[in-house]
Amino acid sequence: MNIGTNIIEIHQLLSFVIPCYNEEEVIMETVKRLKGFCLELQNLNVELIFVDDGSHDRTREILKTFAADDHRIRIIGFARNFGHQIAVTAGIDAANGDAVVLIDADLQDPPEVVHQMIEKWREGFDVVYGTRTERLGESAFKLATARSFYRLLTRLSDVPIPLDSGDFRLISRHVVDILRAMPECDRFVRGMVSWAGFRQISLPYTRAERFAGKSKYPLTKMLRFAVDGIISFSTKPLQMAVAMGMSCAFLAVLGIFYALYLRLFTNIWVEGWTALMIAILFIGGVQLISVGILGEYIGRIYIESKNRPLYIVQEYFGYGEIGPAMSRSPDVFRKS
Repeated sequence: MNIGTNIIEIHQLLSFVIPCYNEEEVIMETVKRLKGFCLELQNLNVELIFVDDGSHDRTREILKTFAADDHRIRIIGFARNFGHQIAVTAGIDAANGDAVVLIDADLQDPPEVVHQMIEKWREGFDVVYGTRTERLGESAFKLATARSFYRLLTRLSDVPIPLDSGDFRLISRHVVDILRAMPECDRFVRGMVSWAGFRQISLPYTRAERFAGKSKYPLTKMLRFAVDGIISFSTKPLQMAVAMGMSCAFLAVLGIFYALYLRLFTNIWVEGWTALMIAILFIGGVQLISVGILGEYIGRIYIESKNRPLYIVQEYFGYGEIGPAMSRSPDVFRKS
C-alpha cells in the first residue's frame, strides 16, 4: 500500500515599506517599478506597504486605485504629516514579512538593487544596507554637506554608523522586532539599526536622480535631521560643553595671574579694557552654546515624558480583516 505525501512549499514574505509625502508626480512610476520587481522574485511572497505621511496632493487617492486591483498593496494613511522617520517606523510596525525593505518613493534608490540584498539576506546577514558610491543629480553643496554630516556623525556617535548610507536597506525579522520594541520619539532609523547589532553588510550602489518632483528635505529639515542623529546616539556634545567650560576656566586663571602681575609689578592699572571685553564675550558665548546643548537634551526628555503615540493613523486600506501586525498608534482608524 503506497501512501502519497503532499509537500507544501511555504514561501517567505518580503515586506516593502515605502514612505510617501506629496509624491503625486512619481507614485505611479514607483508602483509600476515595484510591481515589475515583484514579478522577478522566486520563492518569495511580497507585500507593499505605502505610508502616506499626510500628503496634500493626490498621492493617497492614486495609491488606493492601485490597491483596489492588487492585494499586495497596503496603505497606511496618517492623519497629518509626522515626518519621514515616523512614517518608516509605522511601516515597520505594520510589516508582517520575514524581512523588510525600506525604500523611498522617489526612485532614487533602485528597487532592482534589492535582488542583491535578498541574496545577502539568504547568506545569513540580518542587515544589508545600501552605501552610495555616487549620487547623481545632486548639487555640489548637497554632496559636500551630506559627506560632512556622515563623517561628523561617525566621529561623535557612540554607535558606529556606516558612512554614506541612508535608510535604503533590508532588515531581518530579528531586527524588525527590536526596532518595534524601541519607544523613543526622536527617531533616527539608520542609527537604531546599527545599534541593534547582528550581522550587517554594506552593498554599494549608485543613487539615481529623482524621477520627478523635488526633495522633501530642504536645508532646514536636513539640519534638524543631523541634530537628531547626533543627539540621539551620542553624549559627546555634553562632554564638549564640559571641555569648553574647563578651557574657559583655565583661561580665566591665566587672566587672574595677568591682572595680579599688572597690579603688583607695573604702574598700568587701567589698561586691559579690550582684553576684558574679549574675555567676557568669549565666556558668554561658550555659556550660551553649552546651555543650548543642554536644552536639546532636556527638551527630548520632556517630549519623551509626555508618552504620546508616535503617529495617528487615519485609515488602513488594503488590509481587509487581517489588519497590520501591530501599531503604536491608538485604535482610531478605519479599515478599508
